[in-house]
Amino acid sequence: MEVVCLDLEGVLVPEIWIAFAERTGIQELRLTTREVPDYDVLMRSRIRILREHGLKLRDIQDVISTIRPLDGAKDFLDELRSLTQVIILSDTFREFASPLMRQLGWPTIFCNSLVVDGEGTITGFTLRQNDGKRKAIEHLRGMGFRTFAAGDSYNDLTMIACADSGCLFRAPENILLEHPQLHLSTTYDDFMKTIRRFVDG
Repeated sequence: MEVVCLDLEGVLVPEIWIAFAERTGIQELRLTTREVPDYDVLMRSRIRILREHGLKLRDIQDVISTIRPLDGAKDFLDELRSLTQVIILSDTFREFASPLMRQLGWPTIFCNSLVVDGEGTITGFTLRQNDGKRKAIEHLRGMGFRTFAAGDSYNDLTMIACADSGCLFRAPENILLEHPQLHLSTTYDDFMKTIRRFVDG
């Protein structure tokens, strides 16, 4: 049996932190795992910036409530879920994910959690596991599943490498240059064809 594992932001929905940066005008918050390979460094920087500007969890959630899936993403995901099992493996947080999952038809998502104080200030974060995307693939394979993994960022590379098959989706130039061996899909039609070849394999 096959399982397809997808990243969330940049694959199915816009980048949350970029949307928040655009709302607040804080350019440092535009950095994502497309540019910063070390997720711990990235998140600690984000939390510091939020604290410096007095921004709370609710400020981010207000922006998330305005975000819509990428054009074609919901139809792609619906078709994919009719074809095979799908799990979203994301480094986002459960405090961010629910409005987006509702719009996508409540797919299964494995993600992380924020640490928030009584005043709504984000003080830290709890990872599901270090390198959790890769470990999820390892466990699925250990249970006898054939796995396909896809994403667009540095934090997706280890799960793609661990999976039976995989590809990049709309990845930035820096990642494409560093990993020219990986197939790149730039449209949902091509993405679906790539996955179908794996499932029909």
